[in-house]
Amino acid sequence: MKIVQFEGKQITGIGMRTNNANEMNPETSRIATIHQKFDKKVSVNYKNGARVYGVYYDYESDYSGEFSVLAGTDQSDIAMTGDLEKISIPGGKYMVFEAKGEVPQIVIETWSKIWSYFSKGDTQYQRAYITDFEFYKNQNELEIYISVK
Repeated sequence: MKIVQFEGKQITGIGMRTNNANEMNPETSRIATIHQKFDKKVSVNYKNGARVYGVYYDYESDYSGEFSVLAGTDQSDIAMTGDLEKISIPGGKYMVFEAKGEVPQIVIETWSKIWSYFSKGDTQYQRAYITDFEFYKNQNELEIYISVK
């Protein structure tokens, strides 16, 4: 993991509201579903450098509260339709966790590492719970950016 200063970015996609308790239960989990819905609805132009993001924002409190999730892309020429929305990932200080392997397994494993790291309590950085995001570099490479104080 490393600390970076992120400049900020506009993301267009499909969002929803959830919490970690619901996402840990296969019967109530919906994050994978919005990613699938986004993949079916939007044709991302990977050849021109566009990438897919999973953005976590509008935190009610901490890991135990409600939050919003948006599956989207940084591609700027997407026609806006009724269920697409735009959000801004704010610039700021982020801790980056990198992973390679099979999706969704690397996503689950990387979030487990993040929760483990921040649950120690004596870490140099504390989560800010402003905006966090998954950046899918390609089909088997992922970076998760966690906003820190």
